Amino acid sequence: MSKILFVMTGADHWTLADGTKHPTGFWAEEAVAPYEAFKAAGHEVVVATPGGVVPPVDQGSLAAEANGGQENADRIAAVLAAMTELRAAVRLEDVNLDDYAAVFYPGGHGPMEDLAVDADSGKLLTLALESGKPLGVVCHAPAALLAAAKGDGTNTFAGYRVAAFTNAEETQAGFADKAKWLLQDRLTEAGVQVQVGEPWVPNVVVDRNLVTGQNPASSAPLAVELLKKLG
Repeated sequence: MSKILFVMTGADHWTLADGTKHPTGFWAEEAVAPYEAFKAAGHEVVVATPGGVVPPVDQGSLAAEANGGQENADRIAAVLAAMTELRAAVRLEDVNLDDYAAVFYPGGHGPMEDLAVDADSGKLLTLALESGKPLGVVCHAPAALLAAAKGDGTNTFAGYRVAAFTNAEETQAGFADKAKWLLQDRLTEAGVQVQVGEPWVPNVVVDRNLVTGQNPASSAPLAVELLKKLG
């Protein structure tokens, strides 16, 4: 049994271009689907957040319409309620990568607020990538890649192929014209090669030890690919 580190947002809001604080957090399915897959495979999960705060769930991600109906929404909520790891989050600043076999970042708009500018997360991502350990990042969590830099100041992930929440999806979600910046654009500017798939359809990209997913529907297939790398 290996330990898998979940690096999660500690932000319960996303500051929009006009200064409005939009309530958010992590997206439920993106934490639950991989969590269930990793636990079923016999692995232990440890949650880390900036400051060790309990990661806030985006309430919108618990709605029936976000989960294909009320029955699945109730199931997702029940799994979250039983995830004791969420309430025992360790401080991201104190994490030792050597303790973990793999690292996974679930999304939601929360990472756009905190992990996108979190130096400790950026250092961890750089170490994880260089270590060759499986590293999974899904949906809006690739915002965290923006804080990862090499010694020469270039982005650690420049030249890597990734999937991430697209401009088209942000537009359809109703936020593209309200956001300070768009994830696909910022990653591209950093030299990361965003592989754009159809909106809301699973799209998982594997480049060396990095496994990324475009949207909530990509979280379960991403977990499958990460488990393959764990052997």
